[in-house]
Amino acid sequence: MNSISVRALLVRGMLAGLAAGVPALLVAYLLGESKVDSAIAYEDGHSHEHGVELVSRTLQSTAGLATGVLIFGVALGGIAALAFCVALGRVGRLGPRATAVLISLAALLTVYVVPFLKYPANPPSVGDPDTIGKRTTLYFLMIALSVLLAVGALILGRRLAPRLGNWYATVTAGAAFAVVIGVAYALLPAINEVPKDFPATLLWQFRLTALTIQLVLWTGFGLLFGHLAERLLIPKAVPGAQTDPAARSAAPAR
Repeated sequence: MNSISVRALLVRGMLAGLAAGVPALLVAYLLGESKVDSAIAYEDGHSHEHGVELVSRTLQSTAGLATGVLIFGVALGGIAALAFCVALGRVGRLGPRATAVLISLAALLTVYVVPFLKYPANPPSVGDPDTIGKRTTLYFLMIALSVLLAVGALILGRRLAPRLGNWYATVTAGAAFAVVIGVAYALLPAINEVPKDFPATLLWQFRLTALTIQLVLWTGFGLLFGHLAERLLIPKAVPGAQTDPAARSAAPAR
């Protein structure tokens, strides 16, 4: 793949990430903001300290939310497009569209779902401000471990394929990934800073909404980018391009 194709795919990946961020933004606003407001109301009712609000809640839930989600979509779209360039033609005999969907599912799993199961998203008022640095470090460490182990599982599967076949090699590599991730879950410290009287339903709904936002974002990106990549790499034949008899006679028989 030449540099022109990589650049074109990168641009398309960022555009697909931006477009996929729109439905994710709608989900975040319609489903998530009410949960955030409820968590803030809980915090206000249990805190005796009220700091100065530098940014209004209205601005946070509109322009701030839109900026964060859309920029996040563009950034991850660009990174996923580069991963697509590396994976295309190296993961079985998948075409551009199927490869894009596979990359999206793999990114959703390794970058979000696996870390989420160990360190799930929390609404405001959940978490000790003094441990935010530790929690952030552990979360990004879990992301790095998940991505590196996924790459290791892919390499393991490719090396086992000649001896075991594609199916059993994939199952073995997936099982190895699950086992090592389970060990990481056990060794990394757990964090449970949810107040005892915090509504369990609100906590569950917030985490489910956070997972839904990521699911919508990555699903939309995979479908959009797969379509754009396939149009770029496998252009459709021009109608009427082989209308003269000489061209038809020269065409190979099917």
